[in-house]
Amino acid sequence: MAIRPEVVADVKSICASVKNEPSPLMIVLSTVQKKYGYIPLELQEVISAEMGIPVAEIYGVVTFYSFFSLEPKGKYVVGICLGTACYVKNSQAVIDKFQTLLGVKEGETTPDGLFTVEAVRCMGACALAPAMSVNGKVYSKVTPNDVDKIIAEYKSLEA
Repeated sequence: MAIRPEVVADVKSICASVKNEPSPLMIVLSTVQKKYGYIPLELQEVISAEMGIPVAEIYGVVTFYSFFSLEPKGKYVVGICLGTACYVKNSQAVIDKFQTLLGVKEGETTPDGLFTVEAVRCMGACALAPAMSVNGKVYSKVTPNDVDKIIAEYKSLEA
């Protein structure tokens, strides 16, 4: 995939602006992720050249932390908790229903770019189990029967 020249120039500017910071790589990666929604290999190569850090090291950081992504995510990121408390309360059935209705597997984005379905290991909302979130909005005690309504809620924002 070819990255637009203005994006490359912007990423170079981001790198230059933090060269004297104590943890410049994390600042650059966080800024790029927030601004563009993901950090493809092509941008990792730009960051590598600008910061003098091997691409392998940058790739290792991007793939280690779950808040960084190599692929673009949907407008609405659906995170279903599969931590122990949620799992025993049937959160797997909730994620299965999202996958079926949206026609994607966990970690994938719908072809229209609206939804990404992700399994999360713990949301820290065990008392609300099974819990899930959409772009940070938490839903509690979710059942497979709630999934249609939740999807419709976000699709209606697009009408």
